[in-house]
Amino acid sequence: MRAFVGVAGTLLGGAVAVALAGTVLAHATTAPHQLRAQVSGTASTPQGELPHAFLELDTWPDSMAGEHGPSGGSHPDWVSYGPASSLSVPAHSLVTVTIRQYDTGGELNNDFFGTVRGTVDGTATVDGRAVTQVDPTEVGHTFTIHAIPSSQDPLFVSVPLPAVADDAPVLDNGYPAPHVITFSFITGGPGSYVWQCEYPCGDGTYANFGGPMSAQGYMEGTLTVG
Repeated sequence: MRAFVGVAGTLLGGAVAVALAGTVLAHATTAPHQLRAQVSGTASTPQGELPHAFLELDTWPDSMAGEHGPSGGSHPDWVSYGPASSLSVPAHSLVTVTIRQYDTGGELNNDFFGTVRGTVDGTATVDGRAVTQVDPTEVGHTFTIHAIPSSQDPLFVSVPLPAVADDAPVLDNGYPAPHVITFSFITGGPGSYVWQCEYPCGDGTYANFGGPMSAQGYMEGTLTVG
């Protein structure tokens, strides 16, 4: 039921070279609406006391529960993030993201993306348990933020989202019980970034990195820091 597509990253000399085609496409495409992080108080961080902002996202095995509405738009069978792919977070802040991961999965093309990177303390929580990595053979999606080439502050965050088991109990909404992943990162100054999934969950073209993987509103989008 999963469609398989996306933009792959390759580990080169300890750095990730992310495909330019996906970066340009995501930056140039206009999303239907923007999801803004909600600021609630402050938090103590390695960089001092900072505003604390929160985002909530979901990953679905189709596009009927995300920003495309119950019809799923023109590609109802494409995997998707929701409720939006255009995200906005405040500058110089701690951002905490919670993702409910409803999809099954498989093996990463690149084990690099099985490790949590760029978060506070290098950790994420999966169903309440702190982790630094996920089994690279059992990944549903990743949430990977990287900079568009420019002089703006660098930002790289990558968190693997574990796959839901094929026999997971089904909820009243028709989807399996999700894994809940939470992580935090610190933003710098204003800038524009791209986020993408780096698990090959596309439709068979481009080594399973086409279709929803290279389409904003599905498995990639933008992150505005400002």
